[in-house]
Amino acid sequence: MLMITAVEKPRRVAAPVGRAGPACVALVLFVLHAAFALRNHARFRTTGYDLGIFGQAVRSWAEGRLPASEIRTATAPAGFEGEALPLLGDHFHPVLALLGPVYRLVPHVEVLLVAQAALVAATVYVTGRTAGRHLSHGEFAGPVVAAACGLAWGVQTLIGFDFHEVAFALPLLALACRAYLDGRSRAAAWWAAGLLLVKEDLGATAAVLGLLIVHRARDRRERRTGWFLACGSVLAALLVLKVVVPGFAPDGRYLYAERVGGAYGFLDGWPVKALTVLALLAVTGGLVVRSPLAWLLLPTLAWRFTSSVPSHWEPGLHYSAVLVPVAFAALVDAVRRGARPPVPWPRGDGRGPLLAALGAVLLLLPLQPTAQLAAPGFWREGPREAAARAAVGRVPDGARVAASNALAPHLTDRTAVRLATPALLDRAPAVEWLVLDRADGFPAGATDGVLRAVAGDPAWRVVRDGDGIVLLHREKGQPRA
Repeated sequence: MLMITAVEKPRRVAAPVGRAGPACVALVLFVLHAAFALRNHARFRTTGYDLGIFGQAVRSWAEGRLPASEIRTATAPAGFEGEALPLLGDHFHPVLALLGPVYRLVPHVEVLLVAQAALVAATVYVTGRTAGRHLSHGEFAGPVVAAACGLAWGVQTLIGFDFHEVAFALPLLALACRAYLDGRSRAAAWWAAGLLLVKEDLGATAAVLGLLIVHRARDRRERRTGWFLACGSVLAALLVLKVVVPGFAPDGRYLYAERVGGAYGFLDGWPVKALTVLALLAVTGGLVVRSPLAWLLLPTLAWRFTSSVPSHWEPGLHYSAVLVPVAFAALVDAVRRGARPPVPWPRGDGRGPLLAALGAVLLLLPLQPTAQLAAPGFWREGPREAAARAAVGRVPDGARVAASNALAPHLTDRTAVRLATPALLDRAPAVEWLVLDRADGFPAGATDGVLRAVAGDPAWRVVRDGDGIVLLHREKGQPRA
């Protein structure tokens, strides 16, 4: 990564500007993102991994239980025989408890999708207000930066693939960066401390912000705040990784530790990793590296680029979402410092880099999942969707079900659903219903394996079979084959 300028210039805060621009952008994007997510779910394009898992987690919180998931048992540690996997032994995300009361009032998994769209909209608004406050052309900068932030590739891939707990990190990071740029170190520290409740890897990001506060400290009090955040975040992260998560994990260890930090993961896949870095540079006109806030990007990039899992390296999926609010706060900081972009712009008042950032975002937009909103077929229901809806609707409330990955999220609200795999088919308590999508490829070969396992078994009756969707019911009293 390019050298990051760390010299703090005197703060220049523009006169207060209206909230209307960023608010309008945030509202429009909330509607578009919520519409996409809900329609995508209605088309059976969401999955058990991960919407179904998070749906079961939030349902657990709503019922006053610690989060657990029957779906997640499909990839549970060897030897696990329980009915539901304790999710705090997988990832540390107690922030999901905030959705428990909402889910209790509206017990539908779609609540998670709308909440994610709302969290992104809040991030867009805060980021736009940051630009409006800190740039002299605030009435112009606020809406432009808000739009670029909400349409950036990391946010679009988050909206495009189910729900993830990192959605809560976006507004926290936006608020922390804004407070830092305002010179409100204590507020920045409090917002950053909230990251510790979102996911275990974000403690490192909070610690880096603490060090930035220390580096910029103007007095002993501010320096103390920075050290408290930095040291407290490190200690809290170690406690979570070494004590809390292993304490809930069935095998007593943190599953993902073995996937991060290896030399193989760091040295391999750089053509893909370079795309992630280039996308980050493109949507900020290359100015992201001209602000100290860019250091906040390094913890996330570090664990991703040292991972042995190739999907962690690429720009897609939800892993880049937490980079977006930081990157645009860094862009605002760089522009207010008068940093020059790599190429000359026609305007000298700072608008050029912002327009370039928005242009890069719009250029990448047709490649993003939410571009499907403009496709007529996205709004039409095909035979597969109709068959899946009919099959899912036949399963009674409270039943024990094994379902294909794409069908599982539609059953988490009212049944005990696990993923349909041969290994889980007869795990106690035995399932009563099977809802299978022949075209579903996750886990590989699972659907075919389950169909072979029940073929010719008099205990199972085919209720319906058409358009690739199969519904079977276990008849009571029938002998097993």
